[in-house]
Amino acid sequence: MHSAADGARHRLEVFVLPGIGEVRAGDDLAATILAVAGPAASRLADGDILAVTSKIVSKAEGRQVAATDREQAIADETVRVVATRAHPGGITRIVENRQGLVMAAAGVDASNVEHGTVLLLPVDPDASARGLCAALRAATGLHLGVLITDTVGRPWRDGQTDIAIGAAGVAVLDDLRGSMDAHGRRLDVTVAAVADEIAGAADLIKGKTSGNPVAVLRGLGHLVGAIDAGDRGARRLLRDSANDMFRVGSAEAYAEGYAAGLAAAEADRGTDSAPTNADEAGTARAAEDRTAAALPEDAPTALLRGHIAASRETPDADLPQKSPTGPARGHFAATREVPDAAADDHLGELPVEAPTAHGTGPQVASRGTASA
Repeated sequence: MHSAADGARHRLEVFVLPGIGEVRAGDDLAATILAVAGPAASRLADGDILAVTSKIVSKAEGRQVAATDREQAIADETVRVVATRAHPGGITRIVENRQGLVMAAAGVDASNVEHGTVLLLPVDPDASARGLCAALRAATGLHLGVLITDTVGRPWRDGQTDIAIGAAGVAVLDDLRGSMDAHGRRLDVTVAAVADEIAGAADLIKGKTSGNPVAVLRGLGHLVGAIDAGDRGARRLLRDSANDMFRVGSAEAYAEGYAAGLAAAEADRGTDSAPTNADEAGTARAAEDRTAAALPEDAPTALLRGHIAASRETPDADLPQKSPTGPARGHFAATREVPDAAADDHLGELPVEAPTAHGTGPQVASRGTASA
């Protein structure tokens, strides 16, 4: 038999707070929101979550900066280039920004701002969320949650959606591991990214051009909790590099693998045959170590080392078609036979969108330097 609480969790209400005008540097964002919310008892309730577009947070925090060259602003906010692609309209750069987010253009926004300026993301979106949430709770006496949202594209899928980049008083993940599904099977890997799901739902009603930067979601009170200054907030949603299977873009991964093969061939030049004694084996291993040391800092060194070694000892025909090196498998072997000049010519012929280690299409994260 279902309880009233169970029933409440099966109903979600989403509405905007219309009437928020232009936000300027130094504005009290909590006061601005409450001014349009009206009496708290009629417009807001315990357990409500406010999804606030990052743009008005950035404006209130004075993150609008002069930038005659948007590309330079993007480069300034970039800490690591993930992938770069030229297209008829210009260049798209997927990068990791100072906030640790992987997104196009480092989150630098040139829309709905004064000419000659761009808008940067909040310096610390979680801290911004905590400050806003505390102010709203103090003013209303209500147990509220706050998410700061921004729009991103996604690997493997077209279109954009909103995600949570800052959070306070809201659980950002719902860990279902150890629970049972409707058929009595144990869930071992399911962790729902509820903050991103909330951000996406809010965007359906906020829209991009309607001038409604704040939405209220009601019916998710079970996700609302304490404001903890030590909580990582939405930063918990960022996957750490050790578990990121897509640290490089597709063309970037292909180029790195090819470059590693060339480096291995150079280090191992003149040792086409397999080592025949301990001394020769040690020399070959030393060459591999030198090659690995020369690889980019975040390249999958161990994986490449193994395939570099295999390229000297395994006939190309014997390598599996679905090996992690994918289409590059033959190029590792080819570097043993192609003179440097010819290899350079061949490298210039690499397809821009060549498949890579674990698949095709856009990847998340890469090695390189931003070119403004």
